[in-house]
Amino acid sequence: MNPLPQPARNFSVTASAATAPRPSFWQRRLLGPLRAQITQGVTPDRLALTIAVGTACSLLPFLGFTTLLNLGVGLWLRLNQPILQTVNYLLTAAQVALILVYVRLGEWIWQAPPVTLSVPTLFTAFREDPGAFLVRFGLTGVHAATAWLLTSPLLMAALYYSLRPALRKFSRKQ
Repeated sequence: MNPLPQPARNFSVTASAATAPRPSFWQRRLLGPLRAQITQGVTPDRLALTIAVGTACSLLPFLGFTTLLNLGVGLWLRLNQPILQTVNYLLTAAQVALILVYVRLGEWIWQAPPVTLSVPTLFTAFREDPGAFLVRFGLTGVHAATAWLLTSPLLMAALYYSLRPALRKFSRKQ
């Protein structure tokens, strides 16, 4: 005996909701945060600047320093920290790949003879004696830093001026 009538329940799911594709990695990690920033009032030009500065800082040819560099530069320029750190995270592989490029470019700039580098040699030398490591590879670091310092403004300008139109268009769609 059922004293009260039960409301009708509709458990049907629309076809579009059931077959909606899961957002890709780039949609979740890149487009989603950008969309959120634009809807919160951040201008496309400011986003372009944040991405450009974050990219340049994230390619510093010294492992372990990019997070602090992004933090410091971001605070100084009042840039969006989550976007800076996301760019930093996404460019980790590119940073490692470009270390040797920066070293070789710096050697060319300084007209220095090429130094033989390998990751195992670097780790072993650093682990055995950090002071000797700095003596042995200190100039290599100066060469890499010089190349990074000279190329970073060009990279930032290229990214900033190429991202601005795309982000403005993206912003209009939101």
